[in-house]
Amino acid sequence: MNLTPDQTIYWQRGIITINATLVFTWLIMFLLVLGSWLVTRKLSPSTNISRGQNLLEVLVLGIGNQIKEVSQQEPKPYVPFIGTLFIFIAVSNLLSFIPGYQPPTGSLSTTAALAICVFFAVPLYGIKKQGLMGYFKKYYLQPTPFMLPFNIIGRFSNTISLAVRLFGNVMSGTMIVGILLSIAPLFLPIPLQAMGLLTGAIQAYIFAILAMVSIAAATTNN
Repeated sequence: MNLTPDQTIYWQRGIITINATLVFTWLIMFLLVLGSWLVTRKLSPSTNISRGQNLLEVLVLGIGNQIKEVSQQEPKPYVPFIGTLFIFIAVSNLLSFIPGYQPPTGSLSTTAALAICVFFAVPLYGIKKQGLMGYFKKYYLQPTPFMLPFNIIGRFSNTISLAVRLFGNVMSGTMIVGILLSIAPLFLPIPLQAMGLLTGAIQAYIFAILAMVSIAAATTNN
């Protein structure tokens, strides 16, 4: 049993390797782009809308409401980024019921890439909201300038924490399911799959919320 999709290699030549992480990441990207195009190609302002548009509106409004509750700010500037994080992670985890599929979020390289996106998004949003000097003074020099080294270390530790938390939860969940299925394959598949779907959605929600908390800390005026 492979612990991560990085260990499943489909093709390799020299230093070029195509593994399950890469394949399923591109597959999810393709599905999301295709689904977005199908849903948004015939958007209607009327009350008579398609099921896809209705689902899209519910999803966007739900993400916006969560952002507003966390940040106490207008959610519109943050919905594209936070929404993309949530949807990508959620779809990556929720497709795990498909035989042969390995969630790319079970790879540390994927979770690290997502965490790095958050790492760069925080100062970008902060500088846009408060200006370069305002962001630097508030986010790195409070409560005193002597805290600058510790605040910088905290920024890096938060990024590492985001990456490792998501990777560890997804990887451990996959490993536990594999072990239990090998012990009792006739009785556990259905409840374990249901548990896995719920856990996958929760992990996507937690990652998105933690990302928004970091952004809110850099953009709030308090």
